[in-house]
Amino acid sequence: MPLYFETYGLPSKSGSESVVVFLHGLLGSSKDWAPVLSQLSRHHYCLALDLPGHGGSKYVKTDSAEHTLQLILDTLKARGIHNVIFVGYSLGARLAMQLVVKAEEEHQPCIKGVVLEGGHFGLDSEPEKEARWANDCLWAARFEGERIEQVLSDWYQQAVFSSLNHAQRQILITKRSANLGAYVASMLKATSLAKQAFLLPLLRVSRSPIFYVCGSNDKKFQDLVKRSELSYHVVEKAGHNVHVEQPEVFSQLLTQFIKQLD
Repeated sequence: MPLYFETYGLPSKSGSESVVVFLHGLLGSSKDWAPVLSQLSRHHYCLALDLPGHGGSKYVKTDSAEHTLQLILDTLKARGIHNVIFVGYSLGARLAMQLVVKAEEEHQPCIKGVVLEGGHFGLDSEPEKEARWANDCLWAARFEGERIEQVLSDWYQQAVFSSLNHAQRQILITKRSANLGAYVASMLKATSLAKQAFLLPLLRVSRSPIFYVCGSNDKKFQDLVKRSELSYHVVEKAGHNVHVEQPEVFSQLLTQFIKQLD
């Protein structure tokens, strides 16, 4: 079953130009990228996907990260898209990393570049993985069994969202309440960071150019990327969600990165 998507801009007449494919984070949708897409689609053909359990794909279930990757690839293949620049946020960034590794393992030179925003490279110790799995299972149980508004109220109190003020949290809670808790829970467990391999060593030697973006107020991911040896940029006055908090700066960075790929 293909995933829901929306396209922006016009494809090249030759069909050889890379398509910029956007992957949102957990609880999000393709609509989250609207401020960036309005600018980038003036010069580039873009496609924004709704991941399983989200947006227009909210009735699509997945049982693993590998299944999710295949759904993404099948959706692009059905559109005849072969040359891709992935842009991923948080969960979407983790999926983009896994797509890079998958493409290189299978000798598919179709990913021309990757922009990662606030994505984790993976945990490299079993105790960390066990703790993360326990935590994700607790959240999944809450999404399945409680009113989603209440779960979201607590979700956005997590440290990674500490840069948000009360009004910003309330906007997100209202916006995300259309999600179906059981499907979010399924996606959360299927793509848990606890199940992801530690990808950084493979990303460091990737043939696909990789560029990482994070906010100056997102200390956790700023520390991760500074130790990563990847190319990165820290955006001032932004937290975990740079493309929403500073869309113009994010769009400029993305445009510059794409130009370097020509």
